[in-house]
Amino acid sequence: MRIRVGFDMSFECPRPTPKIFTVNVHSTRVSDLIGRDELRFDPPVPMASYRDGFGNWCTRIVAPTGTLRVSADALVTDSGIPDPYVPGARQLPVPDLPEEALQFLLGSRYCETDRLSNTAWQLFGDGPTGWGRVQAICDYVHRHITFGYENARMTRTALEALNEQVGVCRDFTHLAVAFCRCMNIPARYCTGYLGEIGMPPPYGPMDFAAWFEAYLDGNWYTFDPRNNIPRIGRVLIARGRDAADVAISNSYGPNTLTSFRVWTDEVSEA
Repeated sequence: MRIRVGFDMSFECPRPTPKIFTVNVHSTRVSDLIGRDELRFDPPVPMASYRDGFGNWCTRIVAPTGTLRVSADALVTDSGIPDPYVPGARQLPVPDLPEEALQFLLGSRYCETDRLSNTAWQLFGDGPTGWGRVQAICDYVHRHITFGYENARMTRTALEALNEQVGVCRDFTHLAVAFCRCMNIPARYCTGYLGEIGMPPPYGPMDFAAWFEAYLDGNWYTFDPRNNIPRIGRVLIARGRDAADVAISNSYGPNTLTSFRVWTDEVSEA
């Protein structure tokens, strides 16, 4: 199948403001792009791109005083197959984990493993390991947190999500990631496009989505505690320790997001 993905957002800047955007389709999906997902800036500005320490593609600019509009639009080919389900995937002992996975056992800005460890072991210590343990964590988070855009707060941590029991997809993901790390399962935060392909209406407003990948049996597997079912058409943008590593934009000065729109739609191949 083909999926059209993209976004259109505007910022108001009271003075020239350096910004970094992380909004391009991830390198693991570049071969699926039909054409390129170039960023378009209005007014045009000089830009430079680089790959960060997690392998995400980032673009640097200096936004001029006034209104800056940034957008992208691309076609992506997709298998149409739901997220893999591998219930036999084993949890590896920490001494057997590869070095590159170890950083995803550590606490991070939004995932306070030190403050959640006792709770995690009380909840999941006597249950299954491996895939079953990650799924048990997702089931718990899915039941425990009530989703609602009105509950969004960019500073909410995993512990606060546990206590407040409300949030958006990033909060579901932060709590599940923190619990996995507490249980010695490497987990990395992901952001990208996820539409309603294969799902019944009604459909809510489109936004960038958050999910995570857990390291089991030598592979990274996708888990989504907010939706908690395998989904079709997931298009990765970036991975990191938590949302702080994969922000769609980082600004080095005052500015205001004045408009924001995201789309992820299946399109005919004709």
